[in-house]
Amino acid sequence: MLTLNRLDRTNRTALIEQIPGSAALPDKVIDQLADRTDGVPLFIEELTKSVLESGVPTVGIPTTLHDSLMARLDRLSSVRRVAQIGAVIGREFPYALLRTVSRLPEDELQSALRRLVASELVFRRGTPPDAVYAFKHALVQDAAHGSLLRSSRRQLHARIAEALEAHSPEIIENQPELLAQHYSEAGLVEKSVAYWVKAGRRSAARSAMAEAAAQFQKGLEELALLPDDFARRRQELEFRSSLGTVLQSVRGYAADETGRTLARARELWEDLGSPSEFLQVAYAQSIYHAIRGELRLAHRLDEDLLRLSRQRNEPAGLFLAHQSCGRNLMFAGRLIAARSHLEESISLCNLDSYQ
Repeated sequence: MLTLNRLDRTNRTALIEQIPGSAALPDKVIDQLADRTDGVPLFIEELTKSVLESGVPTVGIPTTLHDSLMARLDRLSSVRRVAQIGAVIGREFPYALLRTVSRLPEDELQSALRRLVASELVFRRGTPPDAVYAFKHALVQDAAHGSLLRSSRRQLHARIAEALEAHSPEIIENQPELLAQHYSEAGLVEKSVAYWVKAGRRSAARSAMAEAAAQFQKGLEELALLPDDFARRRQELEFRSSLGTVLQSVRGYAADETGRTLARARELWEDLGSPSEFLQVAYAQSIYHAIRGELRLAHRLDEDLLRLSRQRNEPAGLFLAHQSCGRNLMFAGRLIAARSHLEESISLCNLDSYQ
């Protein structure tokens, strides 16, 4: 890790004097700039430019970096809206997306972007329509983003998500979490939930389990905003089931977080009539208790699954129940009973109905 120390008085002054136009500043103003910026290079640069742009160098010097950035954006009032839209898109924002979302005439948009680039608050890579713009620093993006009313931000997030969905199919496939985040910020919960599911599954398929766990958790937080009905509980079961599997890798099979997730998934599973496509919930919960040494509880869960699967004549459930029973009985030292269950699970593997 590289530690950046604050600049001393001499270097603060030297940095100020390197900024174009600073030669016109009185020594008294340079001293004030050196004092107020506390040796932070970005603050020194931005505050000096703010003073130079204001044309009032002896009064009204901002006292914080945020104030300085806001003052500069305010003086660029004719292009501030473009900066705000860019900030909602992200630290980097492509010209094509900005054009779609801003709905500004081409010449007006390009003029605004030229002014932003000239101010050095934003940098450009490439040329329109293939250009990509980037804020000089995350604090610049934060200042532009924070200057928007909440209602305006939500509207922009919705337009950005809709534009990406309509014109960028590669992002839907490769960055569904981006759409999920924009829909979440827009307050469009159902859309957000759908993309968090997609993002979590994609991450899990790539073995990015920590990312998958975070994405499934965000989906659950969004889901909690919807009315508590059958559809929501079904979706929550889907999330909890997937999250439980991921947490086995991220936190461990016997972790408390894994257990809590599986317990809630089991509760939902039973409440919804124990749907066959979520049999792994019961299986995973048995593993959780077995690894924690709670063999009686694990065996009771196995017997419950075995009983249910026999009632339904469900080969998949019978296979999982016999396999789990066999494993847990082996842990308990009951080898003959364990062998019987494991042989049953092996025979079920060969059934066409389980292929």
